[in-house]
Amino acid sequence: MNHRRGPRPPGQRIVELPPPIRDEGVSLWQALSSRRSQREFGRLGLRGDEVAALLWAGQGLTSSEGGRAAPSAGALYPVTLTLADGRGVWRYRPRRHDLLEVTAEDRRVRLAAAALGQHFVAEAPATIVVTAEPAVLEGRYGDRSVRYCTLEAGHVAQNILLQATALGLASVPVSAFHDDEVLAAVGLGREHLALYFVTVGRPRP
Repeated sequence: MNHRRGPRPPGQRIVELPPPIRDEGVSLWQALSSRRSQREFGRLGLRGDEVAALLWAGQGLTSSEGGRAAPSAGALYPVTLTLADGRGVWRYRPRRHDLLEVTAEDRRVRLAAAALGQHFVAEAPATIVVTAEPAVLEGRYGDRSVRYCTLEAGHVAQNILLQATALGLASVPVSAFHDDEVLAAVGLGREHLALYFVTVGRPRP
C-alpha cells in the first residue's frame, strides 16, 4: 500500500490501495462450501492486495456508473466500512479505492472490549467494521430505512467473508457489541448504526 502525497485533510494520512485481486482460482461454489467462522488467527498480517480485495468485495465499485459489489436499496449506499489494524483506524473510500486515516492508534483492544471481551478481535490482524447511516435512505424509504441498512450490512459482510475464504484467509462475523463503544472507537457519531464486524487474518497453523 502506498502513502499518497497529494492533498489530504490536515494530519490525516491517505493510503492508496492496489487493484483488487481478480482471480483467486476459487469458484463461488468452493467459497460457499468452504466458508467457516474461525476465531483463531496466525501472527502474520494481511498484504495490501488482500486488504484491497476484502474492502472492494464489501463496497468496491463494479461499474463506471457507480454500482458497487453489494446491493443497496435505491443504489444509495448508506454503508461505511472502517478498517482497524495494527497501524490504526482507516475509513475506506470506495470511489477512490483508498483508505483515509482516522487515527494512528491501534484500537483493536477497544473493539474487543466493546465486543463483550471477545479476545480474538484484538488478536486478529484486521477487523472491518460495518456501519450505516439511515438518514441516507430516509428521504426515499422513510421508516423502512433502518431495516434496509441492516439488510445491506448483511450483504456486505457476506461478500467480505466469501472473499476472505477465496483468499485462503480465516474470518468470523461479530454482531455482539456495545454500539456506542464501537462508534467511539472508529470515530463515528450516533447518526451511524454499528451493525457488524468482520474479523480477518491468516489461519492459525
